[in-house]
Amino acid sequence: MRFLSVNLDCFLIEFQSLEETMAAYDCLKQKHHPHIQELIPAARSILIYFDALQVDLRTLIRWISTQKVNQDTLRKGKEIVIDVRYNGIDLNNVAEYLGISTDQVIQKHTSVDWQVAFIGFAPGFAYLIHPEHAFGSIPRLASPRKKVSAGAIGLAGEYSGIYPKDSPGGWQLIGQTDAALWDIHRQQPALLLPSDHVIFKDIRHNPTQVSVPAQSFSPAQSIQKPIVFRIKNVGLQALIQDEGRKHLAEWGVGQAGAMDQGAFQQANLIVGNPKNAAVIEVLNGGLRLQVLEATVIAVTGAQAEVWITYANVDKVKVALYQPIALDHGDEIYISAPSAGIRNYIAVRGGIAVEQVLKSASYDSLAELGTKPIQVGDEIYSAQLKTQPVSLNVIAAALPKQGETINIDVVLGPRTDWFADESVDLLLKQSWLVSTESNRIGLKLVGDLPLQRQFNQELPSEGCCTGALQIPPNGQPVLFMNDHPITGGYPVIAAVAFYHLDLIAQIPTGCYIQFRKISDFMDIKEHA
Repeated sequence: MRFLSVNLDCFLIEFQSLEETMAAYDCLKQKHHPHIQELIPAARSILIYFDALQVDLRTLIRWISTQKVNQDTLRKGKEIVIDVRYNGIDLNNVAEYLGISTDQVIQKHTSVDWQVAFIGFAPGFAYLIHPEHAFGSIPRLASPRKKVSAGAIGLAGEYSGIYPKDSPGGWQLIGQTDAALWDIHRQQPALLLPSDHVIFKDIRHNPTQVSVPAQSFSPAQSIQKPIVFRIKNVGLQALIQDEGRKHLAEWGVGQAGAMDQGAFQQANLIVGNPKNAAVIEVLNGGLRLQVLEATVIAVTGAQAEVWITYANVDKVKVALYQPIALDHGDEIYISAPSAGIRNYIAVRGGIAVEQVLKSASYDSLAELGTKPIQVGDEIYSAQLKTQPVSLNVIAAALPKQGETINIDVVLGPRTDWFADESVDLLLKQSWLVSTESNRIGLKLVGDLPLQRQFNQELPSEGCCTGALQIPPNGQPVLFMNDHPITGGYPVIAAVAFYHLDLIAQIPTGCYIQFRKISDFMDIKEHA
């Protein structure tokens, strides 16, 4: 095992094979160390999040190294039969590549016991393997399709997989199923979980037979709540956000949540809400709200002007980071910020919204949660139990367009994939935050691209928020809240988690200067 640095609260364990990875994941799941918060398995690695306040990194590594991992006693999950119509658009191409008939491809696919190795790419997308590796390694398409339909079954590398929803994809498609791989109305939304076993069943000659999804439940009807606001104008983007979804990587679900967690929590404290109450996240101003019910709000985050047009009175500019009393007929407008880019609006009593996987947050990559706010939408009060307000909050200094911001980074886990000159370049060069930046990631541009010294393909592995992934063009992509939980490009370093709120407020046109706070960790141990 190799232990590789990732961030101050997580590290990566690298293994020699997928089988070793699965066995170690199984072992660590069963041991249930009290200070390991989450395990994210992938092709040849496990990303481990831990409570850095409760356990020392080296102590935890030593504990993991002493565990007895037996590959012969893998935990066997449930067995699931998937009915398939083998009519995929790439079935003939796969047969030709393997030098066999299409019937033989189908026979190979249905005659083996597939096992879920890990979940990645999208919620509910299971990477399936089988011990015989009957297909060898099937190449991906040279150019991915813009849309692959939900239920499409494909092959890529040593894996088979089923697309849980319509999405882009580059796998070779051999069939289609009606099974619902992902359904948020199920008690377990992901049909397949790591260690589950899958049998594919050919139903071409019995087309009336369809798969029966797991039992669903209907979400409870929400109780009618008072309407607080009506949306008059949205601006660039307005989303409902809260703390996000935690510890759902086993289903392929990332955290999402408010980008600036500090400003989000402060907004709630100022109006006396629980700190995780849902708020409105506003990107680059432009939001206009009509008040329909007397309430109290707070606006935090970016340095923007907040204007209140009181009913039958001239408009007044009000302060950020203060409670603001409103009455029926008032209007609120948030201008484009002069520093920072995201504001947070908390409403006393919270915002009533249907929770998806115990969170109100919208995940733009997985398309989970409440859809982006539109003109004409109405915002309801959750009528949460409130507490005395807290005015002991201080607005952080935020970056302005064109400024250079110093950001701390932890080297790893793939720093050694890059020449020393490129590691130096990462730290010495200023990186422009491009306009191609969003909640999934910030695309950075430097005068000189980073160069790999290893050019082989990297098996998918877990990535933390703040990871600096380096695609073939050598220009970093800085993963943000809605990033995929696994990635296939090497990560040279990661932003220290205490600087993620600052990253969330950096306008395009700013420059980032990275500052190393720890050296690359590469520890080899034997279990």
